[in-house]
Amino acid sequence: MQTRADRPSTTRRMVIMIVAVLGLIGLIAGIKVLMIMKMIAGMKPPPPVVVSTAKASYQQWQPQLRAVGTLRAARGADLALDVAGLVTAVNVKSGDEVKAGQVLLQLRDSEDVAELVQLQAQLNLARVTFKRAQDQLAVKVIAQADYDTAAADLKVKEAAVAQQQVIVSKKQLRAPFSGRVGIVTVNPGAYLDSGNMVLTLQQLDPVYVDFYVPQKVLADLHNGQKVALTLDAFAGKVFPGTLNAISPKVDTDTRNVQVEAEVPNPDRVLTPGMFVNVSVDVGTEQRYLTLPQTAVVYNPYGETVYVVTTKADFDKQQATAAVENNSGPDSRPAKPAPAKGPQLPADAPVAQLQFVTSGLTRGDQVAILTGVREGVEVVTSGQIKLKAGSPLRVDNSVRPADSPSPTPQER
Repeated sequence: MQTRADRPSTTRRMVIMIVAVLGLIGLIAGIKVLMIMKMIAGMKPPPPVVVSTAKASYQQWQPQLRAVGTLRAARGADLALDVAGLVTAVNVKSGDEVKAGQVLLQLRDSEDVAELVQLQAQLNLARVTFKRAQDQLAVKVIAQADYDTAAADLKVKEAAVAQQQVIVSKKQLRAPFSGRVGIVTVNPGAYLDSGNMVLTLQQLDPVYVDFYVPQKVLADLHNGQKVALTLDAFAGKVFPGTLNAISPKVDTDTRNVQVEAEVPNPDRVLTPGMFVNVSVDVGTEQRYLTLPQTAVVYNPYGETVYVVTTKADFDKQQATAAVENNSGPDSRPAKPAPAKGPQLPADAPVAQLQFVTSGLTRGDQVAILTGVREGVEVVTSGQIKLKAGSPLRVDNSVRPADSPSPTPQER
């Protein structure tokens, strides 16, 4: 018969039960961990991000000052008549090239011409009378007073003819200089008031371009410098010119100064009022390491680029950075943590974040002062999907623009 002392205590039974439950839980947790590790080991590496790339290279840059300007004719005027009258003839058509002094428009002047003919007849008689008086005075036939009267009458008649000639000339609109006529809207039979604009005349070769530059660049400008004009009306074409004048006055509101350049226009394709882009070569050529502007990511904490490197080089640089961060008098070398998850091949291309310092820009290009070396391959598109260590697939079938002198592209 079993005594009470031989029976297992309640406490002992509870301990055995707890240990059994904990062992079961540990077994289940171990199985789950093994399953998760097996799943992780069986996972494929993340798909690579498709990007385009470019290699940093040195280029010779000509420093340029860029501005926007407006074309102006070498000579230009809106022509009007001094007197009112009825138009009898229009001698030009819209867009005609005319010479200085050419009659463009004629008003009715028959009465004025008739009066001019009468005055000229009187002038001719006055000349004969004066000649006779001059001959008679030489032989002392007439008095000096008669001679003086004939001379004065001749001058009066000459002045009257000159005055009438001016009146007749006002009935004609002549070209004050050679140039191209604008749109002609006046027709014979129309009545014109004095002072009203009749037509415009513009001398188109050469043309001038007016533009403004900041006062800080005045030291780089001087007369005779070469300038280049581009405009959207003639995409891809450059019109050369010469810096002609610099205003001696700086605008007190904008602190800019007006500059004038002269541009030959033998084909008459440039017309006054056109909006143009102006570039002026300043200084000497300089050598810069360049990249497409799309390669640089501008962040509040600095400018960065993504450099294409191999997985092995990326891991090595990460380990070196960790050692440098943990270096110190009381620090111990940190052991690299074992890599988890699927691993990329050692030669697989990955992205590495690199801080850079950018400089001047030229067209689609930007100068890189620090951060990368010549020949380094840099991501130029697709950066928004990247982080340090992201696998890459380079596809350069379509690349961002990388032209020093870009032109508008229409599709």
